[in-house]
Amino acid sequence: MSGLGRFERRFVLGLALLAISGCHHTPEPAFRQLSEARGLVGELRVQFGKAVGASDRAVMADTDGASVDFAREAERAARAVEQGTADLSGRFQELGYREETQLLDEFSGRFAEYRKVDRETLDLAVENTNLKAQRLSFGPVRQASDAFRASLDTIGRVMSSKDPCRVEELIAKAERALLEIQVLQAPHIAEPDDAAMSRLEKTMGELEGTAAVATNSLRELVTPATQQALAAANEALSQFKRLSGQLIALSRMNSNVRSLALALGQKPRLTAACDGSLIALENALAKEGPNATR
Repeated sequence: MSGLGRFERRFVLGLALLAISGCHHTPEPAFRQLSEARGLVGELRVQFGKAVGASDRAVMADTDGASVDFAREAERAARAVEQGTADLSGRFQELGYREETQLLDEFSGRFAEYRKVDRETLDLAVENTNLKAQRLSFGPVRQASDAFRASLDTIGRVMSSKDPCRVEELIAKAERALLEIQVLQAPHIAEPDDAAMSRLEKTMGELEGTAAVATNSLRELVTPATQQALAAANEALSQFKRLSGQLIALSRMNSNVRSLALALGQKPRLTAACDGSLIALENALAKEGPNATR
């Protein structure tokens, strides 16, 4: 610069300083965005894991309240994933990252498929129809059966009949029929196949008919002293049949069985695909920056 004047030397020096300054300061926003993008992907994986875990707990919950709470937790985490995906998309556009944008789009598509199955799973899980049917079987249905048996046992103890052996036979037949129905309710609640449930219902219907015929046959054999107990038995049998009908209707909906089938069937594959996209995205971002190996 010996041939330059004082003004020219200052001008050239100023340009040089500006260039140096630009080299040091211009990339900083990009590095910051890259760091933030990496953090967002990490948080995305965390929220996705929370969504999957909460959904699985909703399926396995043993109360309506727990199922609903876990389903809400899964929904909140899934919305956080959707928001994080939108934020990342904007960052990648600003940074001009084409590969990362493609990987994020891949994840978005897979997550949309996951969400579709997960919503169906959660909708079924919170209905808890199989769980409600089970509670009905162990609660009101059993109580009605116990009341039926207690009334018939009262008739058997009084034994004011011209044919006590026939009375004992009819009582045993009626009580055994209801007990067999109760035994069949458990496999019906757990059964996923409609045809198999129909076969169980046919057998249970026949047993209800057996109990009704045996109970009605007692009318001609019991004395006035046991008519009240017989009326109570008939009332308990009607209650049992009504509750059994409700149980079958709930069991037929099969919401818990179907939600579990989805959770163990389709969801693991979709979960693995989503997580694989996020891992690939993390790996791609790791190659960006000053230590890039591209």
